[in-house]
Amino acid sequence: MRHALAEIGVRYLFSEDAPTLLPFASRLFLAREVLVRPSRWVWPRWMPTPARRFRTRQQVAFTNALRPIVRRRRSSGRLGDDTLGQMLRPSPRYGLLPEEAVLDTLPGITVATFETPSRAAGWILLYLARYPQAADRVAAEAALLPADPAATTSTHLDRLQYTQALVREVLRLHPPSWLLTRRATRQTQLAGYTIDAGSTVLVCPYTAHRDAREHSEPDQFQPERWLDDSCSRAKPGVFLSFGTGPHGCEGAALAMAMLTLLTAQTARRYHLSEPPGPEPSYQVTTFEGLTPVGLRLRATLRS
Repeated sequence: MRHALAEIGVRYLFSEDAPTLLPFASRLFLAREVLVRPSRWVWPRWMPTPARRFRTRQQVAFTNALRPIVRRRRSSGRLGDDTLGQMLRPSPRYGLLPEEAVLDTLPGITVATFETPSRAAGWILLYLARYPQAADRVAAEAALLPADPAATTSTHLDRLQYTQALVREVLRLHPPSWLLTRRATRQTQLAGYTIDAGSTVLVCPYTAHRDAREHSEPDQFQPERWLDDSCSRAKPGVFLSFGTGPHGCEGAALAMAMLTLLTAQTARRYHLSEPPGPEPSYQVTTFEGLTPVGLRLRATLRS
C-alpha cells in the first residue's frame, strides 16, 4: 500500500521522470521513519545523530538525482505538465524560481505525498473490514469506474460521493496529524483566555473532531453525516485533518483523491475482514501522528 501511494505521488510530481526518482523517494521516506522512531533520549537539534546523518545523505542523494532533470527540462524548454513543470514556469509576480529553491522544496513535498496518506489508508482499510455494509456501498459506487484505472478522470472521482464521505469520516475519527501548531501574530482572546502575541497555540484535531456541538454522536462511525446538506462541513475549523486557513495542507485535494480512489478500488476487488488475534492499536508520536499498529487484515476476492 505504501509503495503504491509513493508511486502515485512521485508520478504526480514528476510524470515521465518518476521511474528515475522513485528509488530515491523511497529512501527519503525510510529516512523520515528512522528519524521519528521513539527514543529514550531527546537530542539537541544541532547534534548529528546517526538518524539525522542518514536523512541528510538521502536528501543529498535525492537532490543530486533531481538536479540534472531540472536542468534538462529548463534547457530543452519542455518543462512538463506536472508539479515540477509548474514550479519551473515563471510567475507573473515573482518571476523564475531559483534552481536551489526548487531543489530545497521538492524533497519535503515528495515525502508528504505518501507519508500522511499511508497512515490514513491503514485506518480506512480497517473500517472497510469492520463495516462490511459500508464497504459494499463503496464497491457499488466503484463498479461504475473505468476498467482501466488510468482512464479515471475527475468526473469519475466526483461521482464517488459515498466513498469520499467514508474517507472523510475515517479522517475525522483518526486524523493522521493529531496535533497542529499555530503562532499568534497579535494578542487575542479565546474562550476567556488571553493569548499573547508570539505564543504558540496547540490544536488537537482528534479531540476537536469529537465535539458534540459540531458533530452529532461524535464517537460513532457515520459516513452519511457528510452527505447531509445540513452538515457543517463547510464551516471553518470543523474538519481539521488537513489543517485550516492559509497554513492548511497544500496537498489536501491530492490526498483526498488518492485515498478516495484507493478505497474505491480496494472495495471493488476485495472483501476485507479481521482475522482472529489481538486488537490493532495506535501509536501517538509528536511527528508521526496517529499510526495504526498491529494492523492485520484478510482480503478475499469479490465474486
